Amino acid sequence: MSVNQVKREIPDKYAKQYGVYAGEFTNVKPYEAVKRPIKPITPHDSKMVDSIHDAIVKTGLKDGMTISFHHHFREGDYVMNMVLDEIAKMGIKNISIAPSSIANVHAPLIDHIKNGVVTNITSSGLRDKVGAAISEGIMDNPVVIRSHGGRARAIARGDIHIDVAFIGAPSSDEYGNINGTKGNATCGSLGYAMIDAKYADQVVAVTDTLVPYPNTPISIPQTDVDYVVKVDAIGDPSGIAKGATRFTKNPKELLIAEYAAKVITESSYFKNGFSFQTGSGGAALAVSRFLRKAMIDEDVKASFALGGITNAMVELQKEGLVDKLIDVQDFDHPSAVSMAENPDHYEIDAESYASPLSKGSFINQLDVAILSALEVDTNFNVNVITGSDGVLRGASGGHSDTSAACKMSIVVAPIVRGRIPTIVDDVQTVVTPGESVDVVVTELGVAINPNRPDLIEMFKDMKVPQFTIEELKEKAYAITGTPAKIHYGDKVVALIEYRDGSLIDVVKNV
Repeated sequence: MSVNQVKREIPDKYAKQYGVYAGEFTNVKPYEAVKRPIKPITPHDSKMVDSIHDAIVKTGLKDGMTISFHHHFREGDYVMNMVLDEIAKMGIKNISIAPSSIANVHAPLIDHIKNGVVTNITSSGLRDKVGAAISEGIMDNPVVIRSHGGRARAIARGDIHIDVAFIGAPSSDEYGNINGTKGNATCGSLGYAMIDAKYADQVVAVTDTLVPYPNTPISIPQTDVDYVVKVDAIGDPSGIAKGATRFTKNPKELLIAEYAAKVITESSYFKNGFSFQTGSGGAALAVSRFLRKAMIDEDVKASFALGGITNAMVELQKEGLVDKLIDVQDFDHPSAVSMAENPDHYEIDAESYASPLSKGSFINQLDVAILSALEVDTNFNVNVITGSDGVLRGASGGHSDTSAACKMSIVVAPIVRGRIPTIVDDVQTVVTPGESVDVVVTELGVAINPNRPDLIEMFKDMKVPQFTIEELKEKAYAITGTPAKIHYGDKVVALIEYRDGSLIDVVKNV
């Protein structure tokens, strides 16, 4: 066993293959981006194919190859299931899939794993049934969990080699110009799909809305697309916002949001031209409301808001409180509409958003990030991937990316959920290392990382209760008792990559 910097044991087999986590920026080094084969299109060639079956035939997809999908349709996605069903019918086996994330709607994936169609997975997240099945050990090979920035890095560096990217296109013309703001299943930004289209060997646009050439504005250009196939439906747009944007009325969550907003507004970062990113649900989303009032009262305007964009951010921009919205993903329909209509609402790809190996990602210019957590431990390590039962049920997302890059990272979480403590001695799984986390905010008060004496000095007169992280843990345990340890098996079911490609943790079967 190898032990990494956050004291997690990594089996030597995987430690040798990936390396182990040794610090936020230790492995940020120059590299050569991958080159891909290009099949030229002559003036009389058509990119249109009649069906997904024909597209698979045209690409020459065969056993052992890697395919990718994007998750901008979230719980409304039809594309991944359609493509995998057709691959299974064609008798193709041993496929690796590299979707940007996996949702509950992708539960049919379980049968494809059992039948040997899918044998390897890399993704940012795993939900409910799929996560539970993988935690039970149904795969021979562990899933590789990557952050959004880490996935972009892996594709650009060649750690993930995509043979065929199947891109759900809300609209496309016959030559493959794609955007996400027109069509029957608009999703807005296609930031996670753009990186696949840029580096995959071949790209298939799957659309239910074929428009006259040229389809503008262009999110993914014709020069990145090999084939276009029209189907009846690529997704349910109502599923995009499902479970994502939850406007809370919960007094506990509102108090957390109020405290988090005070941390921002009483910091030195809160001044004209500051920048921020907030989460999409519960307390994290409610921070925007408290922040809005302070911005109006103190006449402070933000230069940009970043990340997954919600209507709350759109409204701030409409009021003139935020100059620009920088958008890698939309969590609701109003955000997609805004991107279509507002020139200051700007679409970016995942590499520009958060890759640690780009020439400068947007998160590097970020002042404040508000992030959620399933668990935080007394070393400020954060878990967002496994539940209190040890089962895979979350997503790495941009958590470790933004935490490392922004000037002040704020993690919001209730002190307990039900009868389960959120502040613990040791998190089940480390996704974001404690050195990247600056402030933890609960409904009882805040804890500032001792590694940030500047913040301790900055907030010494803040009228929000302050505790050590150990004191918050004791308050949690006083409510729930000391949690029982989970009994894991010996099989590694998931490898948790840090954003630089090294392993920060592993997950074993339960």
